[in-house]
Amino acid sequence: MTIDVNAVNYLETMKQAVIDAIEDIKGFDITPMDVRKLTSMTSYMIVASATSSRQAKAIADNVREKLKEKGYHIRGTEGEKEGEWVLVDLDDIVVHIMVPTTRAYYNLEQLWGEAESRRGHIKAE
Repeated sequence: MTIDVNAVNYLETMKQAVIDAIEDIKGFDITPMDVRKLTSMTSYMIVASATSSRQAKAIADNVREKLKEKGYHIRGTEGEKEGEWVLVDLDDIVVHIMVPTTRAYYNLEQLWGEAESRRGHIKAE
């Protein structure tokens, strides 16, 4: 099996751009999950927490803005009206931004438990 180094670099660069955009708006408990072995819909899911629905919306806006500036395709956004759980679909990465109560209730990390993840390895300062 050969590994496409360009694809790996593309995904890693994109993943880091998402994490940076989340951290810019003080998102926390950022968990990237490699779901390539579990689904063909996306390569990574990144779950992050926001202190409020207003912050969740601001984080989603920043993710879209920063990634669009870098030339990435933004497929769509869901949940901005309520803001308890905002999803940004970037095709190769799906970003879930949640307030803590919603995140605890849906527990995506457990749902996608076989994914390679490092929950909370990235903390906002």
